[in-house]
Amino acid sequence: MTAVHTPRTDDGTQGSAVTRLRRSAGLLYREVVKFGAVGGIAFVVDTGVFNLLLHTAVGEAAHTDHKPLTAKTISVLVATVVAWVGNRYWTFRHRRRASYRREFVLFGVMNAAGLAISLACLGFSRYLLHLDSPLADNISGNVIGLGLGTLFRFWAYRAFVFTHEHEHTGPGDADPTPPGTPEAIAADLAEAGEHERHPQPGLERPRWESHTRS
Repeated sequence: MTAVHTPRTDDGTQGSAVTRLRRSAGLLYREVVKFGAVGGIAFVVDTGVFNLLLHTAVGEAAHTDHKPLTAKTISVLVATVVAWVGNRYWTFRHRRRASYRREFVLFGVMNAAGLAISLACLGFSRYLLHLDSPLADNISGNVIGLGLGTLFRFWAYRAFVFTHEHEHTGPGDADPTPPGTPEAIAADLAEAGEHERHPQPGLERPRWESHTRS
C-alpha cells in the first residue's frame, strides 16, 4: 500500500483577495518608483532652468538675474510640462484620462498649488530671512519647497488627476477603487482578514488528504 498525497484546492475567494492585494501593493510600488524617476528628471530641469535664469549671463540677458520668483516660476512651468508627459505616458499610463485637455488642466491646477508651496518657501527665505546667496536660494526653493511640493503633487495626481477613467467602457465596468490605490489595498486587506476569521464551510480540513492505492 502506497500513500499518495494530493493537494486540495480551496475556494478561490480568499486567494483572489490575496492576489488583488499583492497586485495593488506591487502597482503602488511601481508607481512610486516611476514617479520618483520622473520627478528626478523634472528636478534637474527645474533646478537647471532656475539657476540659468538667476545666476548666469542668460539671466542677465533675460533680466531675471534679480527676480528669483520670476525665475522660479518659469523653471517650474518648464518642469511641469516634462513631468506631465512622463507621468501621463509612463507612471500613470494605466489610469490616465481619455481627455488629455481636462487632465492637463487638472495637472496644471495641482502644480500651481505645488508652485505656491515652493514660492512660499523661497519668498520666506529671501524676503523675511534676507538670505540671498545661491546656496540659500537652492535650499529654500529646490530642497524644502520642491520637496513639500512633490509630496503634495503625488497625492493630488492620484486623487484628482489620473483617475483610471479611460479604461471604463460602461457604467457596469467602472471600478470604484482602482488597483494600487490606498483604498484598494485597505479593502483587500479587510477582505483577506474577513476570510481568515470566517473561513468557508468545509475548508477546515487539512490541506493534504491521504489516498491509498494498491
